Amino acid sequence: MIEMVRELMDLLGIDRGRLELQWVSSAEGARFAEIVTSFTHRIMELGKSSLGVAA
Repeated sequence: MIEMVRELMDLLGIDRGRLELQWVSSAEGARFAEIVTSFTHRIMELGKSSLGVAA
């Protein structure tokens, strides 16, 4: 399923780096925080998407 979404992103011209799937249990709060922080930094580095921002 995730590969289908990546193919759709390619068709739409959206960088694949804007999608990430991680499995985290409810007992892994610290790991969840690390994943979200890392992903947020990556998105900020990528900047605005090619689709722009809806107002």
